[in-house]
Amino acid sequence: MYKTITKVIILFICILNLKTNAQENSSQFTNSNVFTKSKNPILETRIDSILTLLTLEEKVAMCHAQSQFSSPGVPRLGIPELWMSDGPHGIRGEINWSNWDYSGWTNDYITAFPALTCLAATFNPSLSKQYGISLGEEARYRKKDVLLGPGVNIYRTPLNGRNFEYMGEDPYLASVMVVPYIKGVQQNGVAACVKHYALNNQELWRGHINVEVSDRALHEIYLPAFKAAVKEGNAWSIMGSYNQFRGEHCSHNDLLLNQILKKDWGFEGVVISDWGGTHDTKQAALNGLDIEMGSPIDKQTSSRLAFDANFLGQPFLELLKNDNIDKSILNDKVRRILRLMMRTTLNTERPFGRINNKEHLQVSREIATEGIVLLKNENDFFPINPSQKITIAVIGENAIKPMTIGGGSSELKADFEISPLEGLQKRYKNATIIYSIGYSSKNLKEGEMASLNNEAIETASKADLVLFFGGLNKNKGQDCEDGDRQEFNLPYNQDYLISEILKVNANIGIVLVSGNAVSMPWISRVKAVMQTWYLGSEAGHAIADIISGNVNPSGKLPFSFPVKLTDNAAHFYGEISYPGDGKTQYYKDDIFVGYRWHDTKNIKPLFSFGHGLSYTSFKLSDIKTNKKTYTVTDSINIKVKLTNIGNMDGSEVVQVYIGKPESKVTRALKELKGFKKIFLRKSEHSIINIPINVASLSFYDASISNWNLEKGDYIIYIGNASNNISKKISITIE
Repeated sequence: MYKTITKVIILFICILNLKTNAQENSSQFTNSNVFTKSKNPILETRIDSILTLLTLEEKVAMCHAQSQFSSPGVPRLGIPELWMSDGPHGIRGEINWSNWDYSGWTNDYITAFPALTCLAATFNPSLSKQYGISLGEEARYRKKDVLLGPGVNIYRTPLNGRNFEYMGEDPYLASVMVVPYIKGVQQNGVAACVKHYALNNQELWRGHINVEVSDRALHEIYLPAFKAAVKEGNAWSIMGSYNQFRGEHCSHNDLLLNQILKKDWGFEGVVISDWGGTHDTKQAALNGLDIEMGSPIDKQTSSRLAFDANFLGQPFLELLKNDNIDKSILNDKVRRILRLMMRTTLNTERPFGRINNKEHLQVSREIATEGIVLLKNENDFFPINPSQKITIAVIGENAIKPMTIGGGSSELKADFEISPLEGLQKRYKNATIIYSIGYSSKNLKEGEMASLNNEAIETASKADLVLFFGGLNKNKGQDCEDGDRQEFNLPYNQDYLISEILKVNANIGIVLVSGNAVSMPWISRVKAVMQTWYLGSEAGHAIADIISGNVNPSGKLPFSFPVKLTDNAAHFYGEISYPGDGKTQYYKDDIFVGYRWHDTKNIKPLFSFGHGLSYTSFKLSDIKTNKKTYTVTDSINIKVKLTNIGNMDGSEVVQVYIGKPESKVTRALKELKGFKKIFLRKSEHSIINIPINVASLSFYDASISNWNLEKGDYIIYIGNASNNISKKISITIE
């Protein structure tokens, strides 16, 4: 009894000293204080002190789940549990202790933020920071210690059911956007858990598919965003993915976790398995996994003890007791977990959270409006003046269907969700809005879809203009976890319906709600197309903001829209490249993902990466570099004069791509290396400076397992889309 009391006192003193030192170091919780510094000596001393107080059994218990979304602390010593939550774009509703049913709470309603494809489409890192802060505050209010997001898997194929959770096809864009998101979340004392590490680029067969990819593509395309999350964002946790890489599951993959993540990048945080992503005790113990979550529980025992049967539970304990695994392996895991706890659940200085407030709703709405992409706008179809006394036919299930529910683990229990139809009805008070559902995602009886189609066609014939709300949804087989899309075309007879509406009313604009590219066989016949994503609580208001012209669209596509599926590189190479043969797939597209493929192979996309129209016009002029010859330690500074030459205030994204026409290795024509978003009033101009480190032009040289900068001539491409280049500048690196 005396020994136990003594240990508790020691632990209390450790935590008290930690709090005192924090107060001495910082008056507020920031990323620079004692709780967040990389390997802070004070923090590490306290961790070492606590480690000595733990029994072998207590240490092992900390390495696996105790419920669906928590891992145990040590009640004997007052060490609390770690509580986790799904939610890359909102905190998920409360889940039961030992099954996937919702708990039925009445106080777990939250703000739904736009999906991460929309965030990426803003090309605005400062908004990403506000996104992270707001989401972190909501997580903190719900007493969550680890937020299971953001997702940064690369958009490789438009069929991936989970693309909407990620940040597009370009590793540089994803890297730039993920860092402020992480910092925003973590300044609330909530750990970001960056996922899914790595190569989880499809949902079909995700639990076992083995990915084979070149070292170069791995490091140049699929790892940069994770690397930025660790080295620049100081992410406190990483989630291993379901799939295999070179024959080992990614949640316990020696190369990915031990060698690259922990050794090469110096990651000091916690590796958490995806739920049910652990398959072997010894591999989990030795290959870098720290906390096992989501493994099937033993139904024969009580709910709390059932999780002890996990791979990192009793089987792990037995290996340690029999000296089959060195205890230093366990101590490293527990040290990482304690470090995470000191920054979150043991952090007495973290702020209180907030939820469902006007500031979060404003952030959500601003991200939504800045992320909406105007793809086509023939004869200025958009904006539609809300003062006009006209009849507007709104057609489509997606005008009324809630999009915060469904989709898998990212589904949300939003406090409210404004539908597009509701947003338009509130905005267009002078217009007559007539609505017809047109199509349905439900399983209809024979003839019912035709009836819906006919009603919509009749409605469209009575209107001055038609707004067709189509696209995908969060149903299985659409934009949804644990399954890929079945086709590139629009589902539910939408393509047919659009074609038939065009026969009775050619004045039609398409408003797509999706997280993926879709085919558009009707593109040449419609007046306008707008890509609106899954926009969260303020969806309808944000869409009305853009359609009415209250906000000028400024979003840019974070991924390419191919004309047909085989124009996508992953699909060009056939089934062995995507989806594989059921056991293995080979990334035969290598580094040529998205626009890299289109540019290099001279394939015209339907809409290019970086594309996005505005209601005003911009001119890029006086484009120059600070010099023509550089060394490896130099920074290339691109200077651009951007002028708003139109009649409306708006924002433009200046994009800088760089390519090397003659190289000893195969390269893409060009790659995004810098961008900047600028707001300008009409007739206003600004001088923009975009710096680019010469070292960032290196390629990954598999022959030396390191980055290699080639000397010689390079071309800089400056424009406002990957296929809309205003000027090319030649430079030399010597």
